[in-house]
Amino acid sequence: MFFNNSSYFTKERQTEPFLLAHRGLGQTFSMEGIEGDTCTAERIFEPAHPYLENTIPSMQAAFDAGADMVELDIKPTKDGQFAVFHDWTLDCRTNAKGMVSDYTMDELRKMDIGYGYTADNGITYPFRGKGVGLMPTLDEVLTHFPNQLLLIHIKSNDPEEGEQLADFLSDLAEDRLEQLTVYGGDAPIASLKKRMPHMRVMSKETLKSCVLPYIGVGWTGVMPKACKHTQIHIPENYAPWIWGWPNKFLNRMDKVDTRVIVVAGDGGWSEGFDSEEDLNRLPVDYSGGIWTNRIDLIAPILKDKQE
Repeated sequence: MFFNNSSYFTKERQTEPFLLAHRGLGQTFSMEGIEGDTCTAERIFEPAHPYLENTIPSMQAAFDAGADMVELDIKPTKDGQFAVFHDWTLDCRTNAKGMVSDYTMDELRKMDIGYGYTADNGITYPFRGKGVGLMPTLDEVLTHFPNQLLLIHIKSNDPEEGEQLADFLSDLAEDRLEQLTVYGGDAPIASLKKRMPHMRVMSKETLKSCVLPYIGVGWTGVMPKACKHTQIHIPENYAPWIWGWPNKFLNRMDKVDTRVIVVAGDGGWSEGFDSEEDLNRLPVDYSGGIWTNRIDLIAPILKDKQE
């Protein structure tokens, strides 16, 4: 069992780490005491760059810095489009109130998505007035990045959003769909997958259907069917308990066309590997996927280590 799952006897991997930039390059904030309804724009660190998350400039900056893939969040609008925006409501980040779905895309473009950001408890608002017109549509993002890998996040558990996204994606060419991955709630991902069975998707249910059977039989080298052609996010706290972690596990997933991303902590929030100290917690010469909120810092560090 040990020899069949030890990385010591696994062929050395020749690939470099795969870098996934969460929401492009955005402002970061303290994770201490964070809850589902915490307004993170009100607790950002002193800005180290001029970008706001989920905007085309922030995604471009992430790819320019060395991201292999960018994650973005989508919300349906009143007029049937998908706006790229993270929060459940507009109240925290913008100068508007209510849900994204309460507004048309033309109305959303007029909002200031930098309005609510502050690093000093409201004394100053460094991005106020700078975010007008920066909320893009999903279509605009795909047009601006025609050949880049994107991870699309459905920010709900509404199956109708999966249907709506399937309607949108079904017009894309097969080679473009290969560059896209979709994750989100179980219900919308299930409805999307039913419509588009060849789409690479991920949800809590797809993760469990892959990882739990693998924990049961992975020591034999048998790969569960649910682990094929998908994406799995592994919290760093649990990764060492997975059969063959890291190299043999990564090789097994490569063989079934599945992308593995390690996320920081226990996976409860969108914690990333955002500093050199964070990277030092990964196995030596780790070459799988890495989730980061600071691609501008992480990519140069990894590049220096590889030279």
